[in-house]
Amino acid sequence: MKVLVVGSGGREHALCWAIKKSPKCKELFSAPGNAGIAQIAECADIAVDDINGLVSFAKSKNIDFVVVGPEIPLVAGLVDRLNAAGIMAFGPNAAAAELEGSKIFMKDLCAKYGIPTGKYEYFDDCDAAKEYLIRNRPPIVVKADGLAAGKGVILCRNENEAFAAIDHIISERAFGAAGDRVVIEEFLHGEEASFFALVDGEHAIPLVTAQDHKAVNDGDEGPNTGGMGAYTPAPVVDAAMSQRIMDEIITPTVKAMAAEGRPYKGVLFAGIMISENGPKVLEFNVRFGDPECQAMMLRLKSDILEALHACATGKLKKVKLDWHDETALVVVMATKGYPGFYEKGSEIRGLDKVNGSDDVHVFHAGTREDAGRIIANGGRVLGVTALGSNVAKAQKRAYQTVDGIDWPEGFCRRDIGWRAINR
Repeated sequence: MKVLVVGSGGREHALCWAIKKSPKCKELFSAPGNAGIAQIAECADIAVDDINGLVSFAKSKNIDFVVVGPEIPLVAGLVDRLNAAGIMAFGPNAAAAELEGSKIFMKDLCAKYGIPTGKYEYFDDCDAAKEYLIRNRPPIVVKADGLAAGKGVILCRNENEAFAAIDHIISERAFGAAGDRVVIEEFLHGEEASFFALVDGEHAIPLVTAQDHKAVNDGDEGPNTGGMGAYTPAPVVDAAMSQRIMDEIITPTVKAMAAEGRPYKGVLFAGIMISENGPKVLEFNVRFGDPECQAMMLRLKSDILEALHACATGKLKKVKLDWHDETALVVVMATKGYPGFYEKGSEIRGLDKVNGSDDVHVFHAGTREDAGRIIANGGRVLGVTALGSNVAKAQKRAYQTVDGIDWPEGFCRRDIGWRAINR
């Protein structure tokens, strides 16, 4: 197959890396890609929201199969357009992608079909939202309804923080049209985990569990980011809890989407709170997590391309995935200043000295190549990923690799994996 992977992040580099190993992959393309992806695939400078450009490129290269990485083109209907052009694609169509595109749609779906989640209300008016907050005291969670690159969720510990969050989203337009409405949701107590399943419209098979670290600083302090590190498996999700999540959340959601006339195909990523009352959905995402995907691909033994294609063609029942027993852990290296203002253009040195082991891989995210030099070109820039017999050993190997990279303008959290180690 000729395969096109859409996206430019660490998730897409990991997918390209895994797909490239498949004997079914004859040629690999990426749009727009990054400096790391360019080492294993032919990259085309087409933005992920340029739907016309992506479809035209796929047709011009006679692409057989497109793997869509980020949520933006999925919500914008890229899969619909590709299918209309006779090109098979992995990922949900626009109607199904609303599971991530609108938190209100997601919460209403859960309420309608009895899928466990936190209590909520939504508003498009600041005063009405604040009146609700006066009646429902913090801690509470305020969320922008639409896509906000993982940054539209604000945990508010007191009334002042909650009022400021509402103003930030609705009045100040911090997330543009994504903040036309806000969801105010009860604060759920417990431990959060990432749960992934492949879905072909009717059947679902679980992937390995993971745990992400959203906050920018050690100790889960500071603002939320797209993710500063992750590991898999997540000890908090044992076999019994995994089955509960499938039975109580994933399978009912797949059935609900079909009943709504929006059959879901792709990877379904559920952010789960493991509470004393069982698992509850925090949010659904309609794509692989970033950085969870980097750790997952390092553990995967099976042919990922075969699995993704079976998912897209409704043949998931034939798929069985095998995984390495080891723990995989990824540390995100970001440009100083992220998730706020940061400078682009700094050079990253030493990458040629730290890659090359089967147990360690540095996945690129915000990078570009300039005359043989690797240049930082974004907020989250590298995903340093390592395998180990347990979390502590994977963590040690990942940070040893981080310390071998010469990039003074970058930073990372130094405590990725702390929950599992503490257990």
